[in-house]
Amino acid sequence: MARIIWADPALDDLEKIADAVALDKPEAARKLVAEVFAAVGRLSKFPQMGSLPPELRGLPYRQLIVPPCRIIYRVEPRTVYIVHILRGEQLLRRGLFFSR
Repeated sequence: MARIIWADPALDDLEKIADAVALDKPEAARKLVAEVFAAVGRLSKFPQMGSLPPELRGLPYRQLIVPPCRIIYRVEPRTVYIVHILRGEQLLRRGLFFSR
């Protein structure tokens, strides 16, 4: 089983998305956060289950989709790093992965 490590930017991303949803629908925001954590939890058993983001071709990242979120992660031996969470309509820029 792989260990899951959340990078601070990913947690910050999720908090901002949940805060925006909670302005109109607090219960929906709680449900979204729970769904994201549940999907990420499944990565411990199935780290390769996500698809390859087309914008990051050639880089070692995968994505899970939990609408409206895209969970971007990297798999290393016995460890999954959750690096960013974006809203589906946000552009995924390769620069996000080289500035940290």
